[in-house]
Amino acid sequence: MPKFIAFIFLLFISYHLRAQTWEVGGAIGGAGYIGDLNPNNPVKISGVSGDVFVARNFDGYLSARLNLGYGKISADDSKSSSEQFRDRNLSFNTPIKEASLIGQFNFMNYIPDAGRNKYTPYIYSGIGWAAYSPHANYQGDSYSLRNLTTEGQTKPYRSGTLVVPYGVGIKYNFNGKWTAGADLGYRYTFTDYLDDVSGVYADPALLPNNTSRALADRSPEVNKPLNAIGSQRGDFKNHDTYFFVGFTISFTFVTQRCYY
Repeated sequence: MPKFIAFIFLLFISYHLRAQTWEVGGAIGGAGYIGDLNPNNPVKISGVSGDVFVARNFDGYLSARLNLGYGKISADDSKSSSEQFRDRNLSFNTPIKEASLIGQFNFMNYIPDAGRNKYTPYIYSGIGWAAYSPHANYQGDSYSLRNLTTEGQTKPYRSGTLVVPYGVGIKYNFNGKWTAGADLGYRYTFTDYLDDVSGVYADPALLPNNTSRALADRSPEVNKPLNAIGSQRGDFKNHDTYFFVGFTISFTFVTQRCYY
């Protein structure tokens, strides 16, 4: 029911502002991340993503977009090409919910159904907020890692972070006011715990329970119990990055009197 109400609300807004250059649309694709379990591959897709957006096109070059997105990222040391990572044997999966306000610049004057250019590449950047919740599978069950304080934190890390979206794309006016496109956007975050991994191995005696101890150091599962207290567990960087990539489709409510 909430999704239906949101849909009706978008239709209402679009109807009453159709004489303006408003645009509504969505995207579907993949998601990935760069962090402690994937430090080197910036385009490795590990999950799905989707979003909906409402945009205000000020002219053929500049627009502002309110975006609501969802994605899921994951990584598994046991599948790594690095023996060191396989011995560490950590894994995670993290759903991410994001709200962002984005400014976009088209390289070509792009006005669906009213302009000369049928396509344009574009770039964008903005500001947003992302809620995240790392989980791990253990003995057939899924556990939320944040409250387990697996690195000996005095309190759980925050469940949300400020993000800075930035990216590139291309869009094409394929039918009247309809636009299709492809988009790749990264999110700089202010957390190193999208994957629940950041610093060093904690003293097991200081961890809250047996589940926390088991998920803090999973090397014994592959007969590699080599991790001393205080030895390196993560990469010591102060942030992780995630990205969404996908195909977009949108409809623009535009009339000639909006531009001429």
